[in-house]
Amino acid sequence: MSAAALSMAACTGAYEDINSEPYTPGDLTADDYALGSALNNIAGSVVSADVNKAQFTDCLLGGPLGGYFSPAKQGWNNSIQTYDPTDDWTKVFMIDVPPTLYSNLTMIKNFCEVNGTPVPEAIATVVKVASMHRVTDTYGPIPYSAIENGGNLNTYYDSVEKIYDLFFKDLTDAVKVLNDNRGYALSASADFVYHGDVSKWIRFANSLKLRLAIRIAYAAPEKARAMAQEAVDPANGGVIESNADNAAWNYFATSESPLYTAVNYNANGSSTGGDTHAAADIICYMNGYKDPRRAAYFSESLWKDADNKPIPFIGQRRGIRNPTYNTEWGFNFSGVKISANDPIKWFNAAETAFLRAEGTAIFGFDLGGTAEQFYNDGIRLSFEQYGASGAEEYLADNTSRPEAYVDPSGMNPWNGSLSTITIKWDDNATKEEKQERIITQKWIANWMIGNEAWADLRRTGYPKLLPVAYNGSGGILADDQTPARMKYPEQEYTNNAANINYAVANYLNGPDNMATRIWWDCKNK
Repeated sequence: MSAAALSMAACTGAYEDINSEPYTPGDLTADDYALGSALNNIAGSVVSADVNKAQFTDCLLGGPLGGYFSPAKQGWNNSIQTYDPTDDWTKVFMIDVPPTLYSNLTMIKNFCEVNGTPVPEAIATVVKVASMHRVTDTYGPIPYSAIENGGNLNTYYDSVEKIYDLFFKDLTDAVKVLNDNRGYALSASADFVYHGDVSKWIRFANSLKLRLAIRIAYAAPEKARAMAQEAVDPANGGVIESNADNAAWNYFATSESPLYTAVNYNANGSSTGGDTHAAADIICYMNGYKDPRRAAYFSESLWKDADNKPIPFIGQRRGIRNPTYNTEWGFNFSGVKISANDPIKWFNAAETAFLRAEGTAIFGFDLGGTAEQFYNDGIRLSFEQYGASGAEEYLADNTSRPEAYVDPSGMNPWNGSLSTITIKWDDNATKEEKQERIITQKWIANWMIGNEAWADLRRTGYPKLLPVAYNGSGGILADDQTPARMKYPEQEYTNNAANINYAVANYLNGPDNMATRIWWDCKNK
């Protein structure tokens, strides 16, 4: 797909209804059908079923900034990975998410009022937080508390601190409703995440609260402590501790995942993908660690070494200047291993374990165990999730380190090592080393959840990534500095001028550019 076509697709300003063949009336009542349609559309506000929107938010924004993906299409002169994106590349989260989210949330509220049950609205509220935290984590202050009426953004902005307080309230209220109604029989066909299992929605909501609590641990440590410890309290229904409870939108059994389509745009029959390839960063770490999960994450490269032997896994450097990049060579790099019918990942059990490890080791929270226990559990759970063997040998490895990157094309060389961090837990290490070790393994385990990886990178400084090959920011960002946020959409300055100007002046704490740090991004500030 051409960049022009992508730009047009990203400018539609609203989602299409994503009902398709998995959701047909059958024996469902009209109310059941309407509820299932609305719940499914709300799920599509986290990562859209629309391929163009999913490409912008996850393949071109979160994936590259999180160190997972390297966009490879020639002709993209201005991109997020080169720090000089145009407005149509960066506006999708803010302009396109609220309309589908809030219009369907209104439908669900109406259903609950008519049918006398609060459960579907509670589930929708959990999904709302899962969706909208990606939006505020991208821009900073946004409209949140006043958004209603189909997702109209033309209202006042909230500070990030206030938005997070509202997230915690929303999740707490939703968990209480769900715990009080565990026996509610939500139709499995209306729920493409947990098939109507209310207990699993409770565990996801608590895990999401834990994620957001750790996010604000530098900005509001006591609030973070209270929310994290509340999240893991068994009396509240528990967190995701088993891969059987992983949150994923499994809507694509009879259709095609938008991420699969986006990754393979312009593949021209290549086995390694098209517009998106695996980034050098994560492959350098996993090659250095001899990680058995590589075969589940990446397709093998087509490169050969000087002795004409295959190089199984080699990533493409992020921030390449695509107009000068040979397309055929680009196809040689390892691709993103994804199938057409794969679900879209939201949250996995390994992340829960690593969040508890960091909360315990770095912030001193009481999360029900030791940091070493949680760290090791996170690695074991990730190996299990991807069907990889050798977890115990991996956990015992205290010598392997990330490998240095060598670009086999010779076009984007870089000399130096990414990190000296090893795998085996060391209880005598400094807090900084412990945090790097935890976040590095969490990053590997959270493969393809790129916006979460980007948030961790901004919040902690880890994992250490390669500097971008080309920096078009004009001095706003250094080559080895990740963008702290995306600029606000231009149409906000036209359609919502008073409110956005007030937010920039009073909440953003800096100019509206990619270097201004979000409220929770305050480590070493």
